Amino acid sequence: MNGRLQRLRTRLHERQLDALLVTQPENRRYLTGFTGSAGTVVVTPERALLLVDFRYVEQAGREAPGLEIVPAKNRLEEDLKPLLREVGGRRWGFESTHVTVAQHEKLRPLFQEAGIELEGVEGLVEGLRAIKEPEELALVREAIRVTDEAFEHFLRWVRPGVTEREAAWELEKTMRENGAEALAFPIIVASGPNGAMPHHRAGDRPLQRGEPIVIDMGAVYQGYQADMTRTICLGEADGRFWEIYRLVRAAQERAEAGIRAGMPSAEADGLAREMIAAAGYGEQFGHGLGHSIGLSTHEMPQLSPRFHDPLPAGCTVTVEPGIYLPGWGGVRIEDVVLVREDGAEVLTRSSKEPLVVV
Repeated sequence: MNGRLQRLRTRLHERQLDALLVTQPENRRYLTGFTGSAGTVVVTPERALLLVDFRYVEQAGREAPGLEIVPAKNRLEEDLKPLLREVGGRRWGFESTHVTVAQHEKLRPLFQEAGIELEGVEGLVEGLRAIKEPEELALVREAIRVTDEAFEHFLRWVRPGVTEREAAWELEKTMRENGAEALAFPIIVASGPNGAMPHHRAGDRPLQRGEPIVIDMGAVYQGYQADMTRTICLGEADGRFWEIYRLVRAAQERAEAGIRAGMPSAEADGLAREMIAAAGYGEQFGHGLGHSIGLSTHEMPQLSPRFHDPLPAGCTVTVEPGIYLPGWGGVRIEDVVLVREDGAEVLTRSSKEPLVVV
């Protein structure tokens, strides 16, 4: 944690900030190790303070021993008053993508009274989180292992007639039994026409032979997340399924073979998008190729035509092209990869063979 705080302090110096208020939950955990659901971190060039209420004082002391634990007794703007006098400075930053307008309206007069400029900033901590440390990468790998093993069990368990909801529960139950502390997101089981909706919620539709079934799932292990999608078919598949499936898989393989550190995000996205568009399905691939993953399911950088920043070595991103046809269904295949200087290492190990013998 000390190394992370020092890197953040370097960024504060570059932005000429005397302190930063950290309220975003994953950023708070990243900087302190504190896993509670509420708290505010104040980082200055010399100090790091964690403000928590009575519920979390003991927990904060155990999980964040290197920080000054400040018991919070009132609203944030009231608890900050003595700290503003004590810490001082000319310019403080706050996380503008997390603080609400209402919260800002309460904080602004407090800082004005203290003669301190309050400036909204974006991405200071998120930029640090993009590059995974070895310990973080180990936790991501473990979350992926739990996810992979649950999917392997599912392929032996699944059969026609079970509902999407029953299938999602089997996946969740298996992940939790194998070490997951939570789900990264609600599991998607989208059968038949439901697969045309990329974020369909599992319902009561029975799984049927011969139709595409999109399964999107991910375990959380010690805070770090996995994200994996496979598209399967129970029994034999028709020609349309094979056309779409082989195209999506080829596009994904092209992207995974071509991604490397330093490549602009939009260029990485284009590796798969160009192939899908050339086959006539460009309009049916309506989302980005992927996103970074770690303490959150969706982190920066994003693999999308809208982003052009270079991919840093050491980031973990998903590669998930898809094609979605209303009335028929969809096909999406997703892995987590580690971006290296010389290419991408595929971390997800689940089978990509789509046919399930039933």
